[in-house]
Amino acid sequence: MTVNLVPDDLWDRIAPLLTARPRRYRHPGRLPVPGRFALAGIVYVLRKGVAWRDVPSTVVGCSGVTAWRRLRDWTESGVWPRLHAALLTEMLRADLLELDDCAADGSHIRALKRGAHVGPSPVDRARPGSKHHLIVDRHGTPLAVTRTGGNRHDVTQLLLLLDAVPPIRGLRGRPRSKPRRLYADRGYDYDKYRRLLRARGITSKIALKGTVHGSGLGKVRWVVERTFAWLHQFKRLRIRYERRADLHQGLLELACSIICLRRLRRSF
Repeated sequence: MTVNLVPDDLWDRIAPLLTARPRRYRHPGRLPVPGRFALAGIVYVLRKGVAWRDVPSTVVGCSGVTAWRRLRDWTESGVWPRLHAALLTEMLRADLLELDDCAADGSHIRALKRGAHVGPSPVDRARPGSKHHLIVDRHGTPLAVTRTGGNRHDVTQLLLLLDAVPPIRGLRGRPRSKPRRLYADRGYDYDKYRRLLRARGITSKIALKGTVHGSGLGKVRWVVERTFAWLHQFKRLRIRYERRADLHQGLLELACSIICLRRLRRSF
């Protein structure tokens, strides 16, 4: 079961990013759970959406508490953004990324617990919620994902989302970290942000408010909606259960990395 949850190609990319646990010589105690078993527990919760206490240790190889602690430690050490950036670099060198055209959008989810980046959702009768902000390339590959409270407007996070895209180094030239054209829906139609995008050398392809549907931008922008569907196939991301916002962000970045790895597998 562990091999099914954490295949060799995923573990081979994560293992070099993990810091070695210091060995205690005076009072060593029990041996620590192998990192691959702990990662299997994290992926099990990410896919199934179960509570941490319900992780089957006989199937995964560790308890849910151990998996949660490793998620906390690896999130605090920055493992997940480094993994995502490494996979994006690998995809660019394999000619699987098209960074000229990108699309951005936001998606509401319900938050069952209080915590940072939780607010009254305007689309869910002011119930506590969060929002995922996502930017993808022309094929729908997730380049960056952030989270805010459910009451934050999409356009306020546009520049922060662009800044969250890591520098992606190809085989030659400077690293790429911004698109040439950005597609978005009517929620991003503000002259201020069009000017800010133009100042960054990005051409805004944003649908105009007050116009009828059928602008033609959906031919390119639909990929971000499909990527949201891919993310929400991970049941733990459909509803926010984590009180700590950084742990929820870590699960988001791990899911994006798994999506990137799937595209790499299909290219072989």
